[in-house]
Amino acid sequence: MRFSICQETAIGARRANQDRMGYCYTRDALLMLLADGMGGHIQGEVAATIALQTVSALFQEVAVPHVKKPEGFLEDALYAAHREIHRYRALHALPETPRTTIVACLVQHGVAQWAHCGDSRLYWMRGGRVQGRTRDHTRVESLIAQGLLDASAARTHPDRNKLFNCLGAPGVPSIEMSEPTRLEAGDVILLCSDGLWNALPDEAMALHLAAEGVVRAVPKLVQQAEAVAGASSDNVTALAMMWDDAGPAHGEAGVITTALVPLGAVTTTIHAPRQGEPDAAESMDSFNDGDIEQAIAEIRDAIERTSRLTSKP
Repeated sequence: MRFSICQETAIGARRANQDRMGYCYTRDALLMLLADGMGGHIQGEVAATIALQTVSALFQEVAVPHVKKPEGFLEDALYAAHREIHRYRALHALPETPRTTIVACLVQHGVAQWAHCGDSRLYWMRGGRVQGRTRDHTRVESLIAQGLLDASAARTHPDRNKLFNCLGAPGVPSIEMSEPTRLEAGDVILLCSDGLWNALPDEAMALHLAAEGVVRAVPKLVQQAEAVAGASSDNVTALAMMWDDAGPAHGEAGVITTALVPLGAVTTTIHAPRQGEPDAAESMDSFNDGDIEQAIAEIRDAIERTSRLTSKP
């Protein structure tokens, strides 16, 4: 695989940054993650951190060097993250469970597939135009889908930030999956929190990313969103990948060629400690709830220790 990738975040006008982002890759697979801890509930940043660490750790267990069942992995890993957030609440006897949105994208063999829960978005862009994006799990997006609200009114609607789906909710969340999408050279996958997409038009983001490339465009887009929103700016976070970027020469900053990754190695920007190795005899062809629980058990203690540190003021 060959791609350019860049991630950037800004605190905006908030007291703390509850957004979390990161990516992992092997020789044959790339996982990108972004979570936005929900500020209306306690310790949203903890929920976002647990979600990323759980999904990342599971990826590192099963991507050998690729994930055999991408859709099953994404769905099961996000449910595992939901359960880990509830375990954290129980362990610390919190009055309510921390909550977070999440969007995840897995790329392997030139095909991207993504899953999300909440209103953190994924955009698929080609030639400076948006080809598709995730649909927010909000009251406003539901009204638009039913034809009861014009999309142009969404940015100012009083219910625009009301979510009906997230990790950490009392009930079982709904994980929405995409169809597998074949990527072409120059395609861009953008994951972002609502602090970005609320401030900037979709078309402007697509044009900037196509014209400047992700390494230059992502920091600029985050800065622009923060400036546009001003005193009302939310946390602003973006993670973007350009597939098979033929522009920069090999070795230039931001360009990754995974053929150089040793077989069996994982590179990650998400620091999720792994305790022990998976049973070599275990088959991941049937990646079910029992497999998730076994993998999660290996990282649970590390997740809880890291989450306690994250939750400190």
